[in-house]
Amino acid sequence: MKIFQLCVTLTTVPLIIQASGGGQWCYSSQNPQCGPEHWKDISHNCGGGHQSPINIEKAKVKKDSHLSAITFQGYDHAPSGQWKLMNDGHSVLLSLSGDISISGAGLPTTYKALQFHFHWGSPTKDGSEHTVDGKQLPLELHIVHMNAKYNSIAEAKKDSQGLAVLGILITVGDSDNPSYSTLVSAMKNVSMEGDYIELKSTFPLESLLPPHDKLSQYYRYQGSLTTPDCSEAVIWTVFEQPVTISHAQHRILTDTAHFTAQGEVLLKMTDNFRSPQPLKGRQVLASRDATASCSTALCAPILTLCLFCLTTKILMD
Repeated sequence: MKIFQLCVTLTTVPLIIQASGGGQWCYSSQNPQCGPEHWKDISHNCGGGHQSPINIEKAKVKKDSHLSAITFQGYDHAPSGQWKLMNDGHSVLLSLSGDISISGAGLPTTYKALQFHFHWGSPTKDGSEHTVDGKQLPLELHIVHMNAKYNSIAEAKKDSQGLAVLGILITVGDSDNPSYSTLVSAMKNVSMEGDYIELKSTFPLESLLPPHDKLSQYYRYQGSLTTPDCSEAVIWTVFEQPVTISHAQHRILTDTAHFTAQGEVLLKMTDNFRSPQPLKGRQVLASRDATASCSTALCAPILTLCLFCLTTKILMD
C-alpha cells in the first residue's frame, strides 16, 4: 500500500532589459541569426549555469515544508493611478503603480511589483516558457518584482536575490475569463512597437492569478531573466495550477501584436518564448501543498511491482 501511495503522489516601472555588449537580440521567429541560440554571443550571462526558463520534473522536485502561502500586499484591490500597457517590440507588458508587493514563502525580503508581461506561441502553437514534465502550455504570464531595498533594475540585477518573478501558466478553454477582458480589449491599441495605452481603470492583480485556494501550490528555484541580458538575479515562483482563458481571448492575445520591424518587413509577434535551459545541478523545490509525482519512467517499475504484489495476494487468498 505504501508503494502504491508513492506511485500516485509524493505529497501532498517597466522592466525593459537591453542586452549588454551593444548587440541586438530577437526571437528566431523574427530572425534566426539573433534568436535565443545566439544570445550568449550578445550577452555572456545567457550562457550561465543558472538560466531560465526550465522544465519542472515533478518526480525530481524536493518538498520544502517552509514554502507555505505567499503574502500578497495590495493584490486584492485596484490601486489608484494609471497603468500603461505597451508593445516593447518583444512582448506586451503592463507597468504597475501602487503599493503592490510579495513576501514570505521562503522569500528573503519584500519584493515590490514593477510590471507583468506575456510569452506565447501563436493561435495554433503553444508558447509557455516553463514546461512541466515536458508539457508546454499556450501562454505564460510573468509578474516581475524587485527587491525593496533597491531603487533601480541595474542595482537589482547585480544581486542573485534582486528580483522575484511569479510565473502563471495559461491554458485555453471554451469560456471567456472576465479577469483578462480588460487586457484583451486593450490589445488592439498596442499592435505596433512603441504603441501604448493608459488604462482608464486598474484592477486587482490577484484576479490574474490562479484561484486563491491554489496559490500555496507552486515550484521555486533560482534562475535568470528569460531575455537578454539574462541576469541570474531571479527567484522564480511558478504556480502549479494554470489559469484558463477562452479560445477567442487566446487568439486576440497572440495574433494582434507585431515585433520590431525588420527593415520593411512587419512580422506578427509569435513564438516570443525561450526554450527550457539545463538545470546544471540546481534543485527545484516544491511548496508543501504542491504536487510531487512520479514520472512515467520512475513509476513504471513500481507499478509493475504493485500489480505483482496484488496478483500474488489474490492468488494466496
